[in-house]
Amino acid sequence: MFTMVNVYRTYTRKAASVPESNSAPRHVRLFRNNRNQAIRIPVEFELPGNEAIISRDGDRLIIQPVRTRGLAALLDSWGPLTEEFPEIADPPPAPKDSV
Repeated sequence: MFTMVNVYRTYTRKAASVPESNSAPRHVRLFRNNRNQAIRIPVEFELPGNEAIISRDGDRLIIQPVRTRGLAALLDSWGPLTEEFPEIADPPPAPKDSV
């Protein structure tokens, strides 16, 4: 039997390495976790990471992984700098003494 702890451990260990597949639909059980309805996600449907986005499309629920944005996307989201940088004295390094 699955427990949330076992599902979490399995998810965190294997999710990053599970390739996308075209698995056939599976029958899963819904259960209550306090006031929330939850689902046990089979191994072949695991998502990478530890967050997801869920949305509704009619009577379907769509669960998508939260994709991390790369450095280029972060830099593109920043505006240009408007402040001037002060001049910094940058003398050449002193020569090394030969031993």
